[in-house]
Amino acid sequence: MEIALVLLVIAGIFVVRSVKVVPQQHAWVVERLGKYNASLSPGLNFLVPFVDRVAYKHSLKEIPLDVPSQVCITRDNTQLQIDGILYFQVTDAMRASYGSSNYIVAITQLAQTSLRSVVGKLELDKTFEERDMINASVVAAIDEAALNWGVKVLRYEIKDLTPPEAILHAMQRQITAEREKRALIAASEGRRQEQINIATGEREASIARSEGERQAEINKAHGEAAAIIAVADATAEAIRKVAEAIRQPGGEQAVQLKVAERAVDAFGRVAQDSTTTLVIPANMSEVSGLIASAMKMISGVQSSVISAGRPGQ
Repeated sequence: MEIALVLLVIAGIFVVRSVKVVPQQHAWVVERLGKYNASLSPGLNFLVPFVDRVAYKHSLKEIPLDVPSQVCITRDNTQLQIDGILYFQVTDAMRASYGSSNYIVAITQLAQTSLRSVVGKLELDKTFEERDMINASVVAAIDEAALNWGVKVLRYEIKDLTPPEAILHAMQRQITAEREKRALIAASEGRRQEQINIATGEREASIARSEGERQAEINKAHGEAAAIIAVADATAEAIRKVAEAIRQPGGEQAVQLKVAERAVDAFGRVAQDSTTTLVIPANMSEVSGLIASAMKMISGVQSSVISAGRPGQ
């Protein structure tokens, strides 16, 4: 009974040391008699008891690594307190086991030295603007060296970047001055645009007024010309009708009578004016001669009208 129990215990020890179940996203390094033998993949694996042993166990998941805060000096001799976080992944379990005694410490130290080197090439203002470039440079520097350690550096991110207190106050004053400058520029641009708009409006209004006045003058001239033409046409028509009336039987006698009436009316108006001295001819036949002269003038006008009315002659 005791022998069976001992054999059972020995069998259990052999099973425990020979059968290994590796979890998903893990890799175990097996040594045989102190020498690297194999890397166990996830699942069920068998070892030689007391000959093989699991020397290292690695997780193949992405691992975040907090990089301690450190002081970096920029190109313009300004101190910056910078801390970040690094993301890496074990890609080769054998190299991660034998490439470095502690790859986590090695990655952390390399990240700090690379960060100091990159920041030292930049001025203070650029360190705030070029965070992506700094992160990419640190990753490139670490990844090249970490290949021998079986580690792949995925990315690096700056968590906090803090300049000295005096620099913070100076930057705040600079930002305030820049904002005030932009406010003044915006106000001046607004006033300039306002003056331009006012000048443009006044110019367009002046052009509109001058165009209106010009059109009014043109319309007035056209109206006056039309009125003159209408008066001339009416006068010509009246003259033609008078000429036609004179050519009718008794027309000349009617004209003589009309002229005589006008002459008598004129003498009458002159006689009524108390301030006018009227000299009456001693011989009334002179009045008749005056009328006869007027009739000769009318006859001359009549002949001219008749000649004008006959284009063929």
